[in-house]
Amino acid sequence: MPRTPEENERIRRATTEHILETALILFCSKGYYSTSIEDVAKQAQISKGLLYHYFKGKEEVLAALVDIRINDVLIVMNAAKTKPTPAEQIRHIVEGALDDVRQKPEIFRFYLNLFTQPKLDPVVAKYSQKLMDEQARQFEVQTEMFCKLGVANPRQRSLYFSSTLQGIMLMFSTYPQSFPLDAVKAQVIAEFCGELKFG
Repeated sequence: MPRTPEENERIRRATTEHILETALILFCSKGYYSTSIEDVAKQAQISKGLLYHYFKGKEEVLAALVDIRINDVLIVMNAAKTKPTPAEQIRHIVEGALDDVRQKPEIFRFYLNLFTQPKLDPVVAKYSQKLMDEQARQFEVQTEMFCKLGVANPRQRSLYFSSTLQGIMLMFSTYPQSFPLDAVKAQVIAEFCGELKFG
């Protein structure tokens, strides 16, 4: 019996996700340039020809992964904007960011590595810039939250907040077994959200 269009779409989506998950694991462990399309196909247990049916090459895989990362950030920020008070909005950002790094510390390290690649690298620089542009847009949204919170210098407070979160994520992704993430998360919420208590 031939497959229905719905079944074909389900298979296509599942295969795409499998390729991307496999590529991300390899990029995290070996690096972008040290990973070949052949490596991805072999690890995913599919033929190279099938992989090329989904992606034209390794750069297109990287582009898809960056789009997913940006979408993940947007999900957290858009959900934060629905919270009724600025303190709750900021708390949602803290919890979203730190819960994400708890689940996938190696992925945070991979995207951090993208940011620190040489700017003269034409491939990686293009995607690190895309991430930085989105980060800059979300920084403005976050700064508006601090403005509504009534702090004296909202832009500086927002910058300090972002720096604090990034530092915590780096520390946890480097020392996931020993870093006291829950205690530090409670401290960040107490410092930046004022009247809210850590639940």
